Amino acid sequence: MLMLKGDPPPGAMPPPDLVQAMHEYDLELERAGVLLAAEGLHDSSQGARVIYANGDRTVVDGPFTEAKELVAGFYLIDVKSPEEAIEWARRCPVDRAIPEGAPWEAVVEVRRVAEPAEIPTINEEQAAQAERYQIRKG
Repeated sequence: MLMLKGDPPPGAMPPPDLVQAMHEYDLELERAGVLLAAEGLHDSSQGARVIYANGDRTVVDGPFTEAKELVAGFYLIDVKSPEEAIEWARRCPVDRAIPEGAPWEAVVEVRRVAEPAEIPTINEEQAAQAERYQIRKG
């Protein structure tokens, strides 16, 4: 999974050149046969967090301050190695979201999605349920 990190200002829309660059990147992933899913998220001012602590659940409305830690979108890709995933992350044009001279950064985090069989405490019923919800290629 490639997670795009950042949080645009509330209500801000991406510039047209970024939208075009991301569209071209989407097509490149699709043509390579590695794209399983891709989505962008609205800014955190439209979100909320449910925080679990000490047996309580607290709801905190956005926006959230730690923008470089927030997920702004994602790509779910099917590749053969971590190195291939990193190479795809290096090609992602998120840098176009950064205005010239801006004091912030764009981050694409690469993470491996866990398969149900890799979770040693999962039982057969849970594994079957997890299998039903998995996105399948093709």
